[in-house]
Amino acid sequence: MNLLRRKSVTQLQADALTDFRLKRALGATNLTALGIGAIIGTGIFVLTGTVAAQNAGPAVVLSFVLAGVASIFAALCYSEFASLVPMAGSAYTYGYATLGELFAWIIGWDLILEYALGAVTVSIGFSFLHDIGIHIPAQLSAARGTLITLVDGTQVTAVFNLPAVIIIAIITFLLVIGIRESATVNNIIVFVKVAVVLLFIFGAAHAVNPANWHPFIPPSAGVRGQFGWSGVMQGAGIVFFAYIGFDAVSTAAQEAKNPQRDMPIGIIGSLLICTVLYIAVSALATGIVPYLQLDVPDPIAVAADHAGLGWMSALIKLGAIAGLSSVILVMLLGQSRIFWTMADDGLLPKFVSRVHPKFRTPWITTIVTGVVVAFFAALFTVREAGSLVSIGTLLAFVIVSVGVLVLRIREPELPRTFKTPAVWIVAPLGALSALYLMISLPWRTWERLMVWFVIGMIVYFFYGVHRSKLAQSRVSANPAGTSENVP
Repeated sequence: MNLLRRKSVTQLQADALTDFRLKRALGATNLTALGIGAIIGTGIFVLTGTVAAQNAGPAVVLSFVLAGVASIFAALCYSEFASLVPMAGSAYTYGYATLGELFAWIIGWDLILEYALGAVTVSIGFSFLHDIGIHIPAQLSAARGTLITLVDGTQVTAVFNLPAVIIIAIITFLLVIGIRESATVNNIIVFVKVAVVLLFIFGAAHAVNPANWHPFIPPSAGVRGQFGWSGVMQGAGIVFFAYIGFDAVSTAAQEAKNPQRDMPIGIIGSLLICTVLYIAVSALATGIVPYLQLDVPDPIAVAADHAGLGWMSALIKLGAIAGLSSVILVMLLGQSRIFWTMADDGLLPKFVSRVHPKFRTPWITTIVTGVVVAFFAALFTVREAGSLVSIGTLLAFVIVSVGVLVLRIREPELPRTFKTPAVWIVAPLGALSALYLMISLPWRTWERLMVWFVIGMIVYFFYGVHRSKLAQSRVSANPAGTSENVP
C-alpha cells in the first residue's frame, strides 16, 4: 500500500487540455470578480465587529493587515500552481501532484470543511434582513438556542436560521443551471457591493471620532486572545477566513478559458483590491462606533446608522446582503468542485462526479453541498463556523506553500507560465505565517478540526485508499514515492 503515490504533473497538464466535461467560460475579469465576490463579504459585513469587540479592539485593522500579508505569500504560490496545473481540485490536486495521495486526501477533506463552513458562516449573516424591512419571526432568524430580545423586552429562543436556508437553496439552484449564468450573476453582485463599500468609505468618513481608536490595542483582559497582542493575533487567525476568495478562484481553473494567463490575474488582483478595502472599512467602523458595541451580526450596518447616512444606510444594508450572496455562491462553487474532483479520482463514490448533460455542471455534488450547508447554517453561530474555516484555510496555505518548493526541487524543468518571485523566501514565509496564525486560534477550534480529520482518516482507509484511480491502476515498476500514471 503506497500512501504517497502521486499524480504526474505532465499527465495533469495533458488532461487539462483534453477534459471538456466542465464548460470553459471564464475570463480574467470573471475570475477576478469571483475572487472579489468571495473575499468581500463576511470579513467586512459580519466578522469585523465580533473580532473588534472580543479580540483586538480598534487593532482589528492590524489583524486584517497581518492576515492580508500572509495571504499574499500564499496567493503567489497558488498562482504558480494554478497556471501550472489548471484543474478544478485547487490545493487538493496540487498536493496530489507533489506530496502524494495521503496528503491530497487530508487537504481535500480539509477543503470540504473550509468551503462548506465558509458558506455556512456567510449565510448566517442573512439574519439581519429585518433591517431592510423583511420581517421574519425571531425564532426562525438565528442559530438554535440563541436568545433574542424582542422590541418589547421579552426574550425568545431561536429554533433555526430560515433566511440562511433560503439563500443557500437559491444559490444551489443557480450553480446547477450553469457556470456562465453563475458568473454573470456574480459579476453584477460584485459591482453592486464594491460600489456600496466605496459609498460607505466616503460617506461615513466624516463621522469618525478619533477617540474611539484609543487605546488602539486595548490591554489584555487576562484571557489569551482577548485584547493585547494575543488578541490581535487571534483576531488575525479568525478574520483570515475573509481572505479565502483567491483560494476559491483556483477551483475554477478547469472552467477558465486561458488558465495559464488568467488565473494569476484573478488570484492576485482580487486579493490586493480587497485587502485595501478591508483595512479602510475596519478602521472606519471602529472609528465611528466604540468597539465594544460592534459585537452584533451586522456591524457595518450599525456603523452606517451611527454615521447618520440616512438613505445611504438602507443602501449599504442592501449591498451587504448582495455581498454575502456572492460569497456563498463562490464558496459553494469551490466546495462542489473539490468534491467532484475527489470523486472523479475515486476517493469518494463515483456517482458523485457525474456532470449534468445539458448544463455541464457537477450537479450532484452541488446539490449535496447545498443540503449539508443549509443544515449547518440553520444551527451554527458565526463565530463557531468562522474559526473552523480559518484553520482549514491556513492548513491549505501551508501545504500549497510547501508543495511549490517540493515541485521546484523535484521537477525544476517544468515550463511555468507564472513563477512565484523569490520563491525560497516567499514560500517558507507563507507556510510559517499560516502556521503562526493557526497556533493563535482557540484550542476548541483545534479540537473540532482534529475530530473532522479523524472522521476523514476513517473514510480514507476504509474506502478511498483501495478505490482511488491510482490504487486501481496496475502498479508499474516505479519505486515508492515516484509518479504513478493512470493508464
